[in-house]
Amino acid sequence: MSHTPVRLRRTTAAITAAIASARLEPVLLAVTAAALAGGGVAWLLGAHGAADLVWALGTVAAVVPAVAWVLAALRRGHAGVDLIAVLALGGTLAVGEYLAGSLIALMLATGRTLEAAARRRASHDLRALLEHAPRVARRRTGDEVAAVPLAEVAVGDLLVVGPGEVVPVDGRVESAAAVLDESVLTGESLQVERPRGEPVRSGAVNAGGAFEVRATATERDSTYAGIVRLARQAGAESAPVVRLADRYAAWFLPLTLAVAGLAWLLSGSAVRAVAVLVVATPCPLLLAAPVAVVSGLSRASRLGVVIRDGGALETLGRARTLLLDKTGTLTGGRPRVLDVAAAPGTGPADVLRLAASVDQFSPHVLARAIVETARERGLALPVPADVTEEPGRGATGRVDGHLVSVGRPAPGHAPDGERPAWAEAVDNRALLDGAAVAWLTVDGRLTGAVLLRDPLRYDAPRTLRHLRTAGIERVLMLTGDRAAPAHEVAAVLGLDGVLAELTPAGKVAAVRDERARAVTVMVGDGVNDAPALAAADVGVAMGARGATASSEAADIVLTTDRVDRLADAVSIAQRARRIAVQSALGGMVMSLAAMAAAAVGLLPPAVGALLQEGIDVAVILNALRALRVDRAARPALTPAAEALVHRFAAEHDDLRDVLDSVRAAADRLSGDPGPDALAAVEETHRLLTERLLPHEYAEEHELYPALAPTLGGPEATATMSRAHTEIERLSRRVATHLELARASGGLAPGQLDDLRSCLYGLNTVLRLHFTQEEENYFTLAP
Repeated sequence: MSHTPVRLRRTTAAITAAIASARLEPVLLAVTAAALAGGGVAWLLGAHGAADLVWALGTVAAVVPAVAWVLAALRRGHAGVDLIAVLALGGTLAVGEYLAGSLIALMLATGRTLEAAARRRASHDLRALLEHAPRVARRRTGDEVAAVPLAEVAVGDLLVVGPGEVVPVDGRVESAAAVLDESVLTGESLQVERPRGEPVRSGAVNAGGAFEVRATATERDSTYAGIVRLARQAGAESAPVVRLADRYAAWFLPLTLAVAGLAWLLSGSAVRAVAVLVVATPCPLLLAAPVAVVSGLSRASRLGVVIRDGGALETLGRARTLLLDKTGTLTGGRPRVLDVAAAPGTGPADVLRLAASVDQFSPHVLARAIVETARERGLALPVPADVTEEPGRGATGRVDGHLVSVGRPAPGHAPDGERPAWAEAVDNRALLDGAAVAWLTVDGRLTGAVLLRDPLRYDAPRTLRHLRTAGIERVLMLTGDRAAPAHEVAAVLGLDGVLAELTPAGKVAAVRDERARAVTVMVGDGVNDAPALAAADVGVAMGARGATASSEAADIVLTTDRVDRLADAVSIAQRARRIAVQSALGGMVMSLAAMAAAAVGLLPPAVGALLQEGIDVAVILNALRALRVDRAARPALTPAAEALVHRFAAEHDDLRDVLDSVRAAADRLSGDPGPDALAAVEETHRLLTERLLPHEYAEEHELYPALAPTLGGPEATATMSRAHTEIERLSRRVATHLELARASGGLAPGQLDDLRSCLYGLNTVLRLHFTQEEENYFTLAP
């Protein structure tokens, strides 16, 4: 029999108790503060009896919940710091040291309130998972289609899935084809086409026209229901984090009791024992550790890192293994234009303009990427006429009087034996780069192609370097994507391993395996990652684009679409934990000295309580250092340098068409090195001269000097300056070849090899240089 319902009931009970505690602790803080202040006023007015009564009531108000907290801790099998506080409170009442009791009560209430503010953990109810799950299915019986509850769907039923609807149960496609968005299951943003007879899984979204599916499983046995169950089970199995204070109390508590008992035994005075307990009340633990943790949470939130509770922050600071999803985490999660190829006689900009014009009204993820790129490059997009779209095939329309199609070529069009050489080169590059291809045909002639790929986040390499520096020893990728693109990303980032083509259950199993070896962090962005996030010691969700389900299952949510915030979160967690430990240990050392003085009769309880307040002030001030920015973790830019970074980052986006032009001109020379190829090189040289080289000059003389103070001096940018020199050298060499060609009426055969080398070399240097700047410099700006 499954124990999941029992675990879920326990989890619900724990959440209910936490909510009740969160309501109690602020009230207790107000009561104890009022009692201490009220007693002080009465004492100043000469009503000493009334003052003792008010202080005693404040002490009693703290004793009752403190006893409940201690009993709850004992039921869990450990005695925490609250036990010392209960003994001290009871001792002050027993010997009549009511002021000391009221001071301890206030310190206890303050510490518990601060800790509660840092402990608001998510309930792991995964509301988005449940909201996404379909409730009904449309079942076809003969010519009739009727909506039925999902629980009534049986194996063998024929179901209709309309555009935009979620596949209700696992099944097989009965229509000619189905175009699906399976990102909720695999995390992959690219849509897939499933022909007749292929299986489809529940949870996938119909991204094309209506299709029919034959059910092969019931609701309970389908894929999506399994994801929900996995997330619930993994969340229920997560062990509670032991409070940092309680870990130190494991040795501090017995030492305190031994010193108090010895003082009572040797002196015969119960007051001395109470004085020891008063100065031993672990306020550095009750206050300093929560203050440091809350300060760390506050610091993280300013960077767009929402950490659910102090336990998650503490655990993140001890993490040694990092597991990463690929799509949306290491990559951007959305396809981007990788390159634009054009047939001889056509320019890449024309290909992109025509493709984007037709795709303006298409909801397809690749179409949106093409249109966004065209607009980023400032291309004017005419409104197409007579637009039609065939799911899984592409869009067709009339642009400038021409019939333009973008997507897959029509069946039978340009079979392999008749494909031009440039198109075969595109196929080969798509295979090598793991890219999707959108083909452009104009009036039935294959005219160009747009290659698209989900690119690696440019802040990912820097992030992983910082994480390894921070103490992360093992970094693995867990992905539902194919092995080839996964291994390519892993090779670029230097990961320690890759597990590809994983189901959500496979991800959970991998997380559990790693968790058994070390404190493990899992980072993901999709619904399919939610179970794995819940199973990890710390789950981190990329929540910037509304990945609600993964955010609900996570302990930490990155609200900005930047993975480098993960490295910031780890640095903040480690620093906050380090400061918390320093404050706790420093305070305890001072408390031990005060305990020794109290044991020999040098400190009465009330004076000891006041001394303990002084210790508290010292350790709290130290704990507040966690609010300050750690300059070593992220160098601070001046406002002027930050503005320059944003400016040049935008210029990089604008210059992508220049890089495409360099590659296209080199490809032209590899085909027919005639007048058209020479014209392409001339156009490329114009773009280099008018747009690219001024950009590189401005970087060298404006951006790099502005960054030098932050990076430690001009030597930090020296290698990038060398790249500028090489770019300029290759550009001059291209210009010289063009001058020779103009003088002789065309390119001489002896020029071709060197000119091609210059262009291909320039393309390689430019792409590498852009990537290095984006990774090393542009990630410095928030």
